[in-house]
Amino acid sequence: MMTTETRRGQSRPASLTPARLTAYDVAHVGCAGMRGRPLRVFLSALGIAIGIATLIAVVGISSSSKAQLMRQLDRMGPSMLTITPGQDLLSGKSAELPASAPRMIAAIDGVRQVGAVGSLDVNVYRSEHVPPSQTGGLFVQAASPDLFAALRAELASGAWLNAATGKYPAVVLGAEAARHLGVDTPGQQVYIADRYFTVVGILKPLPLAQDISRSALIGWDAAERILDFDGHPTTIYEWSADDRVEAVRDLLAPTANPRAPEQVKVSKPSDVLEAKAASAGAFSSLLLGLGGVALLVGGVGVANTMIISVLERRHEIGLRRSFGATRGQIRLQFVAESLLLSSLGGAAGVVLGALATYAYAVHGGMPWVIPPLAMAAGFGATLLIGTLAGLYPAVRAALLSPTLALQAS
Repeated sequence: MMTTETRRGQSRPASLTPARLTAYDVAHVGCAGMRGRPLRVFLSALGIAIGIATLIAVVGISSSSKAQLMRQLDRMGPSMLTITPGQDLLSGKSAELPASAPRMIAAIDGVRQVGAVGSLDVNVYRSEHVPPSQTGGLFVQAASPDLFAALRAELASGAWLNAATGKYPAVVLGAEAARHLGVDTPGQQVYIADRYFTVVGILKPLPLAQDISRSALIGWDAAERILDFDGHPTTIYEWSADDRVEAVRDLLAPTANPRAPEQVKVSKPSDVLEAKAASAGAFSSLLLGLGGVALLVGGVGVANTMIISVLERRHEIGLRRSFGATRGQIRLQFVAESLLLSSLGGAAGVVLGALATYAYAVHGGMPWVIPPLAMAAGFGATLLIGTLAGLYPAVRAALLSPTLALQAS
């Protein structure tokens, strides 16, 4: 009869050699322990699912927001510069851009579009019955005809100021101004400088020009004729060819105000979006930390479930050991059960996190972006948590004496 060597060099019948567990056997044994305690399994898996869902959602929402910011940046900002007056070094007061600055800037080689606004010392109200002190933080500005193209703005409704409407009491409202004034359709009127202006258009939000979003924009000619505008721009928006941005930037100050270029400020509004993306990344790191804590708590829940499972199944462990199961097979059984339990929670967490990201992206009009690496890392984390959570209970189960386990039952 065939024999096999034991650890002490002695031989024993091959029929007494412990059978090897196949992958199917391990999965079957692990699932058997889970099927007997469905509610406990559900609650333990839920803890893992919440942790993974939080991690996936944070990464997904952060990635979707960043994709949206980059989309806005590509559409509106990489080549746009703003020119504003600085300070008069002698008087310390705000300087003034020449009225000819927009025209002079437009003549620079590489400049594609130039638009300007000029601040007006008046306020806009829904009607004449609103107290003058309630400005709502809104502005009234004169707008050049080409401002719309320079900002690459989009209309929510109505039309932009043209050669005709730019000469009369017509106004285009920024998105925030329209919302604050309660104006949702062109044709309504707002009250500016003791007279009513007809709303001819409403702009969509402009992330790179928040002051425009909070402004009532009047035609340049109408502002000069009706509101005594002096024609000096307070902000000039310039759009350059992509390969000429830096070269044009160096020429803007001396071109806008040749007599005092030091009194001109040139900035890149897309820096605001980049700073916003950086701050969002820092906030996401905090949320990722919270998600990691939730995942750790879920892992503790799995470990607790497995320890209780070992205590409750001592009779089963004793029987299996009596029938020849090795300590290694007992350890494998409980580690496999812990892994299956964590995998169930991890898969549910990945799905929940993806759905949460999708809902957020659709609600905010953003692209739905979830890095595949994030999903793979999230699910891999559940496997690691499952292995670590199952090790101690598995070792404890394997160390149980068959005789004592059967007696305790």
